[in-house]
Amino acid sequence: MSSNTVIFIVVFILAVAFFTWSCYSRFRLVALGKADNRFKEIGRRIWNMLYYPFSQRCTISRSYRFGINHALLFWSFMLLLIANTEFLLHGLAPNTIALSKLPDGVYHALAMIFDIVSILVLVAIVAAVARRFFFPPKFIEARSRDAFIILGLIATLMIAFFFAHGAEIAQGEDDKIVAAASYMPISNFVGKTILGGLSTGAAGTVRDVFWWIHAIVLLSFLNYLPYSKHMHILTSIPNCFFRSLEKVNTQPREEFKKGNIYGAERIDQFTWKDLFDSYSCTECGRCSDNCPAASTGKPLQPRLVIHDIKLNLLKNGPLLVKKGEPVLPLIGDNHGGSVSEEVLWECTTCSACMEVCPVFIEHVPKIVNMRRHLVEMKSRFPHELHNLFENIEGRSNPWGIAPEKRASWVHEAGANLFEAGKTEYLFYVGCAGAFDSRSKQVTLATTKVLNAAGVSWGVLGKDELCCGDSLRRLGNEFVFEDMAKKNVKLFKDKGIKKVITQCPHCFSTLKNDYRQYGAEIEVMHHTEFINSLIEQGKLKLNGSADLGKVVFHDSCYLGRYNSIYDQPRKAIASVTGQAPAEMDKKRERAFCCGGGGGRMWLEENVGERIYVARTEQALKQDPQTICTCCPYCMTMFEDGLKDKKAEDKVKVMDLSEIVASGLKLDGK
Repeated sequence: MSSNTVIFIVVFILAVAFFTWSCYSRFRLVALGKADNRFKEIGRRIWNMLYYPFSQRCTISRSYRFGINHALLFWSFMLLLIANTEFLLHGLAPNTIALSKLPDGVYHALAMIFDIVSILVLVAIVAAVARRFFFPPKFIEARSRDAFIILGLIATLMIAFFFAHGAEIAQGEDDKIVAAASYMPISNFVGKTILGGLSTGAAGTVRDVFWWIHAIVLLSFLNYLPYSKHMHILTSIPNCFFRSLEKVNTQPREEFKKGNIYGAERIDQFTWKDLFDSYSCTECGRCSDNCPAASTGKPLQPRLVIHDIKLNLLKNGPLLVKKGEPVLPLIGDNHGGSVSEEVLWECTTCSACMEVCPVFIEHVPKIVNMRRHLVEMKSRFPHELHNLFENIEGRSNPWGIAPEKRASWVHEAGANLFEAGKTEYLFYVGCAGAFDSRSKQVTLATTKVLNAAGVSWGVLGKDELCCGDSLRRLGNEFVFEDMAKKNVKLFKDKGIKKVITQCPHCFSTLKNDYRQYGAEIEVMHHTEFINSLIEQGKLKLNGSADLGKVVFHDSCYLGRYNSIYDQPRKAIASVTGQAPAEMDKKRERAFCCGGGGGRMWLEENVGERIYVARTEQALKQDPQTICTCCPYCMTMFEDGLKDKKAEDKVKVMDLSEIVASGLKLDGK
């Protein structure tokens, strides 16, 4: 055994030992989190782990300017894992393990692949550096020292690869290497052109120098990963394995018991998956690029929320492992904590961040979990919410209007109360549909459509309660749970099995959140129900209603939360005779109106107003009608049109109003 081999074995053992210790010290902190079963349906999880990372679907399919470059780096990195594994094993047992010991055909093919892939990596590195200088992302960390260290290490590995192999070719002592030279275009060029004039001894020295450069840089790169932002190289693929197998459209339920701590105030009050998410963030910034709050100048940056959770874990985790107390608060303003309270209250819970995350990080539940702690344990929340919480708790609606007035529209519509055994569908009107003057018109339009189709439906009238959506998203879990239990009991007592809603927030809450409380109901939003009536031929339509150019807006809680995109578009086309116009940000990538997550009840005091930004996006299509399917969206668009002085030129209509306007009644 040569002295070089002995030295390398020692260096290798030390490097692997330090890497193992680094990973252990990092990953043991994840165990501080609460339990969360992410091991069900192993087959689906393995498929997710293979499909999403290796297809690079997120980077390629969404038109990111440098997505192909990242995909090239990823795939090349995977291929070069084979080459670098062979490099390390060959260093440990040079007389036993070597690619050149493979059959010539296999060896030559691999030699060519590794050579070409290595130059592609070098080109991708140049592109990545150029991007940071000439086309930088919005966040300054793109030009961080950490980023350039990683890029520099990878580039050095590629250069060392070419010069080590080029020197072997120039040396000419190994017949296998010489025979393979013609299959290695870059290494062959280095060996014959750059190093061609060297003597055999000098070429051997160059080979040894670059071999050791490659070895040291490779082992240094390995040990740098756990301490850099590129830790995601170790965690992002497993995070795809641990992704939620269902849409993340609700919050975990907490049992309210005396002495319990609710929400998350400390890092160990998140789940282990929340903490693993923080390690898996690639810091690509897509979440922030698509966040309506960040896009309109608010302090919220979803990327930084995840990053700050990681920093808090690294700071406090070692202390908590030793049963000590954290020294850095998780929540606090004026740099008194990792995540500021202002940031938490800016979130609309629209889920745009989660929709675009390439490694399935779950941002919204973490934000709501921290809100929950502020509300339930600290009673700290924006002052505008005091009345909202009191009104919903005391009178079961956000405005504090007498519950008896909830049914004031019933006589006008000729609605009947739901009767078990006689009525098929409960029409759950919702607070806006019952109390808000504009939304009442939507309610009447919906009843008109239901009657025209001969649907058996009824309402709860004054017995209807608020669904509690805003309470849960704002963190008032205690009052939400009380309302959820009352509603579930009410549905069971009255024998309600099928529910139609016209508010996406009611729809998502009854359909998704109430499952945690034993609800056994089929819930449909009026857009999907009305479209099904049209497709079944139960509604007779003119097919050419004169609404001018109609542009459609996707509600976050209808679209991203519940995947309802096509039904409202089909219904509009059935009424008007043509598909609605689309905004640039649509369907899964739609821009929020600004009203979700309880933001409907809060003022926007920083940056541009979200609803104004969305209204501007709609007006770019030069529409005569903006179609929404949500009372919050309707309010936001009507306010936006007033701000843009366009309320006389463009009207906002709910889908039910559009369909009602196109009905053929009495043979007309």
